[in-house]
Order: sequence, then structure tokens, then C-alpha cells
Amino acid sequence: MKPQKTNKDLLAKGVQRMAIALIFMFIGPVIIHSAFKNQDHTMYIPILCLGIAGAIFAITMGFIGIKIMMDAFFGKRK
Repeated sequence: MKPQKTNKDLLAKGVQRMAIALIFMFIGPVIIHSAFKNQDHTMYIPILCLGIAGAIFAITMGFIGIKIMMDAFFGKRK
């Protein structure tokens, strides 16, 4: 049997996800800006796609982190 996760564990997991999201909230736009500054470079499209993927990942991790933190505060929905 798996031990039950406490609210403290869930809160820590949510804060960790939010920290990851915060890091990617800065990395994604910096990469996108770098790609737009070098549009004549051959790696323009792959770098732009990498930046967009980082920005989407940041948004996703933010939502996941908020959901986990809400579960820690208010309990899971049944």
C-alpha cells in the first residue's frame, strides 16, 4: 500500500511546480526574442519553436502547480 500524501507534501509539490513554471516564464520569452533578433539565421525556426514550447510548458506547469496547491488547501474533489 502507498502511504497517504499529506497536505504539506502536496503543497511542497505545488510550490515546486510553480518554481519550475517561474523559471520557464523567463526562459521562453528570452529564447523567442533571441530567435526574432536573428531571423536570417538558418536555425531561426527550430529556436523559435523551442521558445514557444518553453512558454507553453511554463503555462502548463503554472496551471498544474495551482491545481496541486488548491488540492492541498481544500482537499481533493470526489
